[in-house]
Amino acid sequence: MKLERDKLIPEVDSMITIKQRGDFSKLTGYLERIKHVFKASDLDKYGRKGVELLSEATPVDSGLTASSWDYSVDISDNGASISFFNTNINDGAPKAILLQYGHGTRNGGWVAGRDYINPAIQPLFDEIANEAWKEVTRV
Repeated sequence: MKLERDKLIPEVDSMITIKQRGDFSKLTGYLERIKHVFKASDLDKYGRKGVELLSEATPVDSGLTASSWDYSVDISDNGASISFFNTNINDGAPKAILLQYGHGTRNGGWVAGRDYINPAIQPLFDEIANEAWKEVTRV
């Protein structure tokens, strides 16, 4: 059986045209309103809480690493961020990171790390996400 292409696919005499009306003003307005949902004071509150959680979760020997947590809030036109850091540096290495991931010793041994940062800070991240969702859906 021989099929002829011209009989299977009819010729199209006109093009398909798609038209749309309106604009994105409602969406743009909504995005502008939610852009300012979190204020610097809200982020400072979460920063202080994060420092407290990290300090409580940090393994304690001398207490220096636990008391060396701090945070910074950066706000720009594109968004905002909270950064947590620990200022206890030992021989050029951040002690909090050595505790988290482990490290080698001078005699060739290995001290295993202990995941204390992620479990400590995750509830705060969840709280921030929940609060942001409430604010975004409220606007």
